Amino acid sequence: MDVIQHKNASWGRAHERNTFKHQMMSVLFLLFCPLCVLVANVIMCEYQGSILSFLQATANGSIYRSLTAYDFQFDQSALTAYTTWVLFQAALFQYLPGKDSLGQQTPGGNILPYRTNGLQAWFVTHIVFGVLCWMGVVDAAIVPKLWTGLIYVTNMAGSMVYDFQMGIEHNPRIGETFDLKLFTIGRVGMMSWTIIDISNAAYQYQKFGSVSLSIICVSLLHAVYVVDFFVYEDWYLRTIDIAHDHFGFYLAWGATAWMPVMYTLQAQYLGQHQTDPSMAYVAFTFAAGLIGYYIFRTSNNHKDLVRSTDGRCTIWGAAPKFIRAKYTTSDGKLHESILLCSGWWGWSRHANYVGDLILSFAMCALVGTTSGIVWFYGVYMGILLIHRSYRCDKRCRDKYGKQWDEYIRTVPYRFVPGIW
Repeated sequence: MDVIQHKNASWGRAHERNTFKHQMMSVLFLLFCPLCVLVANVIMCEYQGSILSFLQATANGSIYRSLTAYDFQFDQSALTAYTTWVLFQAALFQYLPGKDSLGQQTPGGNILPYRTNGLQAWFVTHIVFGVLCWMGVVDAAIVPKLWTGLIYVTNMAGSMVYDFQMGIEHNPRIGETFDLKLFTIGRVGMMSWTIIDISNAAYQYQKFGSVSLSIICVSLLHAVYVVDFFVYEDWYLRTIDIAHDHFGFYLAWGATAWMPVMYTLQAQYLGQHQTDPSMAYVAFTFAAGLIGYYIFRTSNNHKDLVRSTDGRCTIWGAAPKFIRAKYTTSDGKLHESILLCSGWWGWSRHANYVGDLILSFAMCALVGTTSGIVWFYGVYMGILLIHRSYRCDKRCRDKYGKQWDEYIRTVPYRFVPGIW
């Protein structure tokens, strides 16, 4: 087979051109995303999660009065809480025992070491939070009660990280193993999901005297996704986020401000409003979410199994079909990778994204149809993963060349067999 010679064409932004269009898109991204976070909070708090009411207020001019009267200002309690959170997560990240793992090989042939202790940190975090709430040291509903101040603090924190890094480094580190990218995404961002959910459930209980089935199921699906992230943290080291993307505004601010606010809109809404979808509806939607997770997890496991065993395994009871693709790194060394064409990957080139999308929309659907903004996460994930699928195809074509074309002929569908 042909060996593809490339000069880091598939790594980071090496395959992208720094055109005026890219520069303008970056400027719009920097301006629009922080505004989107603030507007989402205004819609949630001032317009009961109704996008339509917000748009009507925008049309008649009353939105100006709402925004100017809104209390986006520095909150010492929020700063203290957030600083404590980050420092506590940093201590767990650095000192909690964990597995010694290796990242994906860089273009120069280097393999970076990591300590993956996310699952242990998740349990310690939630146990400590539970104990502090039980002792009365921390209000279980602290997150929604400080939410506006926390949004202010996280936006400032994310921006400072961006100013410092400017998106130049792939894997900036403090010492040998304190990887700032993994810490920011995994500990500051992902770890906050379930704490935010629990705190909003507590807020709902304090406000209404009960906890709804919807917020329980939303929190469970979020927990499944988050715990999965930490169980397979070693696998995450070889994804686009860690292996290819630069650590700039996109990841730094995204993990500290965008993710905690925009990914938990369902729990935020349910904390303030009790919805009552039927038991059958909730059960069906929750089951759909679990099916989506099953596709997401088993498809990723199939790929890892085939690569770790060099194809000496079975997928769905049969020997796997795959293509051995060769490539070279910038140090001139020849490497080989396996492109799986069996199981879920025989149906779709991005089977894991399909499962991820089913799970994402199920999280939104559990709230019901009373609010439009809670569907943001599903729509956003759809756009993100579709865009990422094209980035992945471009990167793999640059990396594997004709062998990637052969793979596309073998697995012609990007997402849904027979449709797309």
